[in-house]
Amino acid sequence: MKLIDTLPVRRIAFLGDYLPRQCGIATFTHDLRTHFQERYADLDTFVVAVEDRPGEYDYPSEVRYTFDQNSRSAYVQTARYLNESGVEVVCMQHEYGIYGGNSGEYVIDLLDRLKMPVITTFHTILEKPSPDQDRILRAIADRSAFVVVMSERGRQFLENIYEIEPEKIVVIPHGIPDVAFTNPDEAKAGFGLDGKKVVLTFGLISPNKGIETAISALPEVVKKHPDLRYVVLGATHPNLIREHGEAYRTSLVRLAEELGVAEHVQFHNRFVEKEDLLQYLQMADVYLTPYLNAAQITSGTLAYSVGSGKAVVSTPYWHAEELLADGRGVLVPFGSSEAIAEALIHLFDEPDYRNKLRNEAYQYSRQMVWHETVGSYHRLFGYSVTNRLDLNADALPTLKLDHLYRLTDSTGIIQHARYTLPHREEGYCTDDNARALLLASWLDTDGEIVDARIPWMIDVFASFLNHAFDPQVGRFRNFMSYGREWLESFGSDDSHGRAIWALGGLIARTRRPDLRAWAQDLFNRSIDKVLEMTSPRSWAFTMLGLSEFLHRYPGDRHKQELRRELGDRLCALLRQTARPYWYWFEPILTYDNARLSQALLCSDVPEHQLVGLHTLEWLRDVQTAPEGHFRAIGSEGFYPMGSEPAVYDQQPLEAAASIGAYLAAYAYSGLDIWREAADTAFAWYLGKNDTGLALYDESSGGCYDGLQPHSVNYNQGAESCLAYLMARAEIRAAQVQQQTSQKKSEKNSVKAK
Repeated sequence: MKLIDTLPVRRIAFLGDYLPRQCGIATFTHDLRTHFQERYADLDTFVVAVEDRPGEYDYPSEVRYTFDQNSRSAYVQTARYLNESGVEVVCMQHEYGIYGGNSGEYVIDLLDRLKMPVITTFHTILEKPSPDQDRILRAIADRSAFVVVMSERGRQFLENIYEIEPEKIVVIPHGIPDVAFTNPDEAKAGFGLDGKKVVLTFGLISPNKGIETAISALPEVVKKHPDLRYVVLGATHPNLIREHGEAYRTSLVRLAEELGVAEHVQFHNRFVEKEDLLQYLQMADVYLTPYLNAAQITSGTLAYSVGSGKAVVSTPYWHAEELLADGRGVLVPFGSSEAIAEALIHLFDEPDYRNKLRNEAYQYSRQMVWHETVGSYHRLFGYSVTNRLDLNADALPTLKLDHLYRLTDSTGIIQHARYTLPHREEGYCTDDNARALLLASWLDTDGEIVDARIPWMIDVFASFLNHAFDPQVGRFRNFMSYGREWLESFGSDDSHGRAIWALGGLIARTRRPDLRAWAQDLFNRSIDKVLEMTSPRSWAFTMLGLSEFLHRYPGDRHKQELRRELGDRLCALLRQTARPYWYWFEPILTYDNARLSQALLCSDVPEHQLVGLHTLEWLRDVQTAPEGHFRAIGSEGFYPMGSEPAVYDQQPLEAAASIGAYLAAYAYSGLDIWREAADTAFAWYLGKNDTGLALYDESSGGCYDGLQPHSVNYNQGAESCLAYLMARAEIRAAQVQQQTSQKKSEKNSVKAK
């Protein structure tokens, strides 16, 4: 099947820790989801939050589900929740420490059970991982449709150290707020720092941040710039608090006092929200990140400072090396208070140089604003769904008849369902039992599976049609109650035509002489009645049944003449209705449309076949969305001439009808475009559609009853189930025929040599 560039994704779950948990990943998850929802307000996005202290956080409304990071069973339960929530894509944040088990291995239990694509953002990528860390990151990447890193260094590590496929890795910069380029002096008064030179460090305070190195640099700096103030913003890391309390912060305060710079250092000991952080950044002249370890692949605080147009002094950890390259900041050696002092003095001595750094950083960061970042994620979500559903033409979903059996009892197939349960109150109908008989006769001779229940079902469905036929009027009744009482004296024209099609299919395929004899008798007694009918679909279904019959008995002149007569009627309708902009048999497109063209294509009359091909070409264009996927005519208004086609609700019946017609066009013309059109229509069942949701339910073997603007109709009635199974059967038959032809061609080629 051809790959469509991207599909619309309507429901997305963001998985990670979340505010108010004090963690950089929680902040990122919050910001990503918030800005995503702002840009794509029509989408349904929500959060699944992993918790270190279950029940202690007061989450906002977008958090719909939480689970304990240390409970292994909770990961399995979370996967079940996501699978049943209608989510199309999960966007997961990964950091070893936020998931339970050895190096966070419990998250693999969740990923193993998810049925939708997962996009994983790696926030930590270690250059020298432990064996467990290496194994777990590889396992996460293997279970992800794509993995996101925020820097080129991260991409290189994933490729070279963890051996992740390059095509699976996507670089999306850390998002930043889109703020104006401002003069820091204008914001200082609000912090009591008017007239001061301000250096800012922000983040959860812990020993690896190198703040003691920065404080040790201050004595030299304040000699030249006594009006300097160093603001250390952020709460102590919660894990450090639990183990050691505020001992580390106290040691920093003591160091400032010992060096005689206590009046130049301000500790703002609190966890700040984004809005507060932006105000702090606005008033800072220089942003300082004196981290002690190179192994930091991503720094959200660094990204925010660059995005705010700050002059940045930083040690050369990995993200800083990349983000501050080409004159966008100043890099100093790890642990060197002398180098930090020299850099700060130079920046405050040379305001023009400082402003140059600010401008370079700000201009570069425009590609990192949240609007751009969430756009990249949105496109990636669409690609992940598309790639997951891009099926090899020979790789159909495994045939599963569970739901067909579930709907069938000793009377026939029950026409409606509530979710997957047969809805007995609605009873049975000839329409569905005719479809079921046709399908069962295909399955019985296809050879894909051997199942004793298929012959039993053929008897059940045939018996239903036998009982449905009223010899007094020569018509099939359609609706029967669950109590086996007929609800009408005769059914619709269409149901009569479908019954004839099913009988013709059985005559052509069954290996049982007794069943063929019965079908021929009923076929002959019911077929001439169609000449009294006015429904174009009853004519088309009957023509399809006649084509099946004539495949076995091609010399039957009466059946040939009847098929020609019905084909002439369809062509006459087209001549009456067609306009330069409307090449169809009726002034409205409703349901089972493509069967009209298919019936003519299956004729042996050249004029009929050409009309079938040309009308199908017109219909194919109508049923193709601008993005290239199949779009069925919606049942909420259909498509009247001179109007616009309804987009919803799209019915499984239309895809099945189109597949049958497209394959008939392929058989007639030999043009690959029709095979491709059939593949595209079949992909509609698997999620390549306007909503990006699969209609086929692989767990039940059934098919949802319709595609709606933001979801599916979760009932799985007989018509939908049969439509999917018939579509699959026709695609498989075409594959088998093509493979057989290829083998014959190869064999003949060998003989010729």
